[in-house]
Amino acid sequence: MMDLACEYATVDVVSVLGTEQNVSQTVTKFGMDAEGVRQRFHGRSKKQHDVIQFDEGVDLSIEELHEDGEDAVSLDKKTLPIALSQHQFVFVDFFASWCSHCRNLAPTWETLAEVMDAAAEHAIQKNHRYNDEEYEKAVHLERPVLIAKVDCVLHGDLCTEQNIRGYPTLRLFVDGEPHGGGDYRGDRLIIVLTDYLAAVEEEVKKTKGGKLAAADSLAKSVHTLEDGESVTGPLKNHRRKAQAWKDEEHPGCQLSGFLMVDRVPGNFHIFASSNSQDLVPSMTNVSHEVHHLSFGEPYVRRLLENGAVPSFVPSTLQDRLVPMDGNVYVNKDLHEAYHHYLKITTSDFSLKGRIRRVYQLLLQSQLSFYNEDYAPEAKFQYDLSPIAVYYSEKSMKWYDYMTSIMAIIGGTFTVVGMMESSIQAVSSKKRF
Repeated sequence: MMDLACEYATVDVVSVLGTEQNVSQTVTKFGMDAEGVRQRFHGRSKKQHDVIQFDEGVDLSIEELHEDGEDAVSLDKKTLPIALSQHQFVFVDFFASWCSHCRNLAPTWETLAEVMDAAAEHAIQKNHRYNDEEYEKAVHLERPVLIAKVDCVLHGDLCTEQNIRGYPTLRLFVDGEPHGGGDYRGDRLIIVLTDYLAAVEEEVKKTKGGKLAAADSLAKSVHTLEDGESVTGPLKNHRRKAQAWKDEEHPGCQLSGFLMVDRVPGNFHIFASSNSQDLVPSMTNVSHEVHHLSFGEPYVRRLLENGAVPSFVPSTLQDRLVPMDGNVYVNKDLHEAYHHYLKITTSDFSLKGRIRRVYQLLLQSQLSFYNEDYAPEAKFQYDLSPIAVYYSEKSMKWYDYMTSIMAIIGGTFTVVGMMESSIQAVSSKKRF
C-alpha cells in the first residue's frame, strides 16, 4: 500500500457462504517510506488494540463543563498559526461534530484543558473536581501547554492541509511543528495524557536544553478565542506557508502472508479501519503495487520456477499463475480504487507419480468510484472456472508402435488398391 499506514491497513475475506472475518493475523506488516524502502517490522495484523476512548472518571457532561467557560481553545485556519507562534506546546484535537468517538472524548478533553491551565498558573484550589494524582502529574509540566481543538466540519480546508485522516486526531505541536513521534494514539485518560505531555517535555528539554523563565511561563495565559478573534495578546505577523507534500505524512505499508479461502466464489479486500477513530473517506488512498499474488501451494510454484517439472508442461504456465506480479495501480483522484477480478482455472500435472496442482489466473482490473461517504478499498474478487486442465504424457509400447506402423502400411495398400481398381474400371468403359 503506497499511502496507507500500517496501523489502519486491514484485510478481510468474504465468500458466498456468508463468512466475513478479519484474517489479518496471518498477515505481517512492514512500514514503508516514500521511496518504497521497507522500514521496521510493524507486527502481525492481529485484532486492533482497543484504545480507551475517554476517561470515565470525568462524570460531568460537556455542557456542564462549559458553564464556567471553555478551557479548550477553538482554533481555525487563521488562529492556529497564531497559537503555534505564541506557545511552545500546543495539543490539538481535530474532531468532527458527527463523530461518536469525538463526542465521547469531548468532556475528557475539556477537563484536560482545565488541568493544564490550572497547573500552569499554579492556582489549584482545594475543592477542584479532579483528583490529586491527576494534578500532581500535570504540575510537573514546567512549560504551559495550550489545549486546543479544531472542528473539521467547519474548517475542512485546515484539516485537509494538516492531513487529518481520522477523527479524533490528537496532535501535539512543539515549536510550531508536529511532534516527531507522530500523533498521539494511546489511551485517552487524563493521567495518561499528562504523562505523555510530561515525557515529550522532558525529551524536548534534553534535546534543546534549558528551561523557560518562570515569569515567561506564567505570563502566557490561555483564553478562549471567540468569533475568530484572538485575545491572547499582541499578534505577530505570520505568513502562512503554502501546503506542500511531506513524505513523512504519507507512509506506506507492505503486507505479506497468506489467506485461507473457501473453494467458492468470494473476495478479499484491503481497506482502512480503526477501532478508535472515524476515518475520513476523502483521505483514504488505497493505491497499491502487487509484488506477488498467487493461489495454491508455493512449493509447486517453485518447482515450475526452477524447471523441475516434466517437459510436457508448457513453459508459459508459470506466467499464467502470477499475472499481477509487478503491476502498479495508482489512484489519481479522490473516492476511487481499483478492483480486480480473477478467474481461477485448476491445472494438474503428474510428477513422480503424484498429482501436482496449480491455479492459472485470468485477470481483469477496473477503476471503481465511491460515494463521498464511503472509504475506498482495494478489492480482489475471485471465481472458480468450471473448466479444469490436466497435463499428461503417455508413452507407447514397441509392439503398439509396430502395430500402428503395420496398420498404416495396410491402410495405404488398401487405398492404393481401391484407386487402381477405380481407374481400371473407368478405362474399361471408355474402350467400349
